[in-house]
Amino acid sequence: MQFIGETLWIGKLGHFLVLLSFVASLVTTIAYFSASKKSDIVEKNKWQRLARKVFIVHSVALAGIFICIFYICSNHMFEYMYAYKHASLELEYKYLLACIWEGQEGSFLLWAIWHAALGLAFIINRKASWSDKWEAPVMTVISFAQVFLTMMLIGIYAGDAQLGSSPFTLTRNEIQAPIFAQANYLSFLTDGMGLNVLLRNYWMVIHPPVLFLGFASSIIPFAYAYAGIQTKKFGEWIKPALPWALFCAAILGVGIMMGGKWAYESLSFGGYWAWDPVENASLVPWLILIAGLHTMVIYNSTGQSLRATYLFCFLSFGFVLYSTFLTRTGVLGDTSVHAFTEAGKAINIMIGLFVAAFVLPALTLLIINYKKIPTVHKEEQSNSREFWMFIGSIVFFLSALFIISKTSVPVINKVFGTTIAPPEEVEFSYNKVMVLIAFIVGMLTAIGQYFKYKSSPKGYTLKHIAVPTVIAAILTLVLAFVYPFTYSKYGPGFLGAIYIAAFATLYAVVANAWYLITVSKGKILKGGGSVAHFGFGLMIFGMLVSSANKEVISSSTVNGITLPGSTDPMTKEKDDPRENLTLIKEVPTRMGSYEVTYTNDSLGHESGRKFYHLQFEKKNEEGKSTESFALSPDVYMMKDNNMSSNPDTRSYLSKDVFTYISYAINDKRASEDTSSFTIKELLPGDTSFYSNGMVILEGIVKNPETKKHHYHEDDLALMAKVKVVTKEGQAYNAEPLIEVQNEQPIYKDDTVFAQNLFLRFAGIGEDAKIKIGVKESDRLIDFVTVKTYVFPYINLVWLGLIIMAMGIVLSMLYRGKMGKIGTIVFLSLAFIGLVYMFLLANA
Repeated sequence: MQFIGETLWIGKLGHFLVLLSFVASLVTTIAYFSASKKSDIVEKNKWQRLARKVFIVHSVALAGIFICIFYICSNHMFEYMYAYKHASLELEYKYLLACIWEGQEGSFLLWAIWHAALGLAFIINRKASWSDKWEAPVMTVISFAQVFLTMMLIGIYAGDAQLGSSPFTLTRNEIQAPIFAQANYLSFLTDGMGLNVLLRNYWMVIHPPVLFLGFASSIIPFAYAYAGIQTKKFGEWIKPALPWALFCAAILGVGIMMGGKWAYESLSFGGYWAWDPVENASLVPWLILIAGLHTMVIYNSTGQSLRATYLFCFLSFGFVLYSTFLTRTGVLGDTSVHAFTEAGKAINIMIGLFVAAFVLPALTLLIINYKKIPTVHKEEQSNSREFWMFIGSIVFFLSALFIISKTSVPVINKVFGTTIAPPEEVEFSYNKVMVLIAFIVGMLTAIGQYFKYKSSPKGYTLKHIAVPTVIAAILTLVLAFVYPFTYSKYGPGFLGAIYIAAFATLYAVVANAWYLITVSKGKILKGGGSVAHFGFGLMIFGMLVSSANKEVISSSTVNGITLPGSTDPMTKEKDDPRENLTLIKEVPTRMGSYEVTYTNDSLGHESGRKFYHLQFEKKNEEGKSTESFALSPDVYMMKDNNMSSNPDTRSYLSKDVFTYISYAINDKRASEDTSSFTIKELLPGDTSFYSNGMVILEGIVKNPETKKHHYHEDDLALMAKVKVVTKEGQAYNAEPLIEVQNEQPIYKDDTVFAQNLFLRFAGIGEDAKIKIGVKESDRLIDFVTVKTYVFPYINLVWLGLIIMAMGIVLSMLYRGKMGKIGTIVFLSLAFIGLVYMFLLANA
């Protein structure tokens, strides 16, 4: 059958490029592996030249695949399953990129593209910054990873088993439906499913590429460690690998916290971290990489900790692969909202083989060569810097193992048939341990740098840390008395632990600042480590303060309206109805120190999306407004009548006012208004009654000038000043108006939303009586329920992250010896990235 309107050439081209990239990666792997085994320079160079050329072909093919998918999605070619699943006509243009990596295939492609970019950078700079001798073994590992990643995109059937999943499959081949038996099926397939409503945020265009670059770059330290064992040059790889490891630490750390910022800005679980299993799976490789960074530095200075460095470099990328297994095989489908659903048995086997093909051989090589790896047979002195740096590395490593073991409970249950249940308080089960980790790391970060390598002179360290210790202690006491922590959910013992951790993080901030001033003498480039430690301490301190003093200022006790708590689609947790405030339209309601009014709502660009406009106002004792701002949180009403809420935030230097919709009326379920106006004829001062109170006509105003109405002297308009008094004694003002234009009356009704009461100036009757129409609507009262937090000093978290990343980058530039040109190129790329983020945020 000849199907009408299909564009098949782009799919065929895309599929050809997938096969080309797969074959090219396989050839590159073989060529580089052969080069790494050749001792003859001529033969080695011959294989390497071949490998470079084929790797370039492979990289170009990957770029072509990306362009083909983008072309299909941007042109809404719904004959392709990928476009049908991820794109739609209503989707804003900036989200078309996000359509690519929303799907399983696109995220593997993004990962492969970053590997290709890193491989090309490695090849181009092999002589400028890195020794040529590492190219073959390092690129063997990168190319081998590309074999698995491109294999995921092939989508070829071998019998009943499917090898990979192609992004270029046709919708009619994937969905069994009668319309696909018709030649003109595309005339019925007029729109796609579109991007998941939870992902329609500019962070979806920024966060995944940065995070995947972090994941991809972790392969470089892994590859160098493999190269060290393969070439038997066990320690020589540390120096060229260190800048790459620093680059990975900066990018991966920023990528993880970008996810936190996204969650904070756009999701409704009231924070930036919820110990979700997928969040944990991304954090664990970073923690192990940080441990490896410190042991690398130790080896460069003392020759110690080389074996531990091998382990940490292998495991950092190994846990990136393991996190891929956790998120993409469906094993976390019941415990994480971020995880992909079951992808199919064949894909799951391929992902499992991907993990095993790298982790098992690496650890086996480490075990076989463990005794051959040189080590310094000398007991480390407890007054040496390397001793405390190693202790810190072990703490990071153990914290990573703790997190991943708790995260892997679903895997353990599935593999061993156990029934280990998650704890009732998931966050607390992590926090009670990580608060202790924060204390230990904070103390080590503060004190460790004041020791010298190998051995410190007696009294040297104490002399230098005395001043920062006193300052940190004073700051903690001031904090306890001036701005005490209020977090008391788990009792005074846990609150005390938070104070101790706060001291340690403040200590890290002060001690590192003092080190930069007194020891580094302001040489920032050489003091990149201290800058990074300063930022890390500030970030953790911000987390402690913002969490310990986070306050919910919305309360149902204000107006007595309590609705059942809704289930959050992200966290699957029930909202506490007592922490939600129901706002009736145009009725000011007290919320903490603010008076909040739900003024109106408006529809978003996407179907099912609605913005609720809330006016916040703070008044002094005299009733004058001292602060006023508007927030517009929004919701998506989904097909299953569930609701996805996106918050809005008012940011200050010292706090954030964070508001999201916890309940809203689904318009599809709202009843139609079938009531009608009852006409009352009143003179000024007269009273009429309705079911819940009375209506008083206070007077008539000609051509009024009020907040609602603006007329001139020559206009023809009359406004009735009406007071509505309920049986409970509450009073509301209304201003219905009649205007004459072209000899025709125009009625401008007014509404008392709190009473669901509509008022109309219906005209003038006999004896100059005013006709007032009163309608008691039988529709639901227009209302919305909100939850509002105040996050104090949350900006310390984001500021600390930026400073930490800057410190790591400074160390990378210094240790990588990139020179002026390399530094300018790197900083230019970083600037372009920031501009890209800014444009997306404001698009």
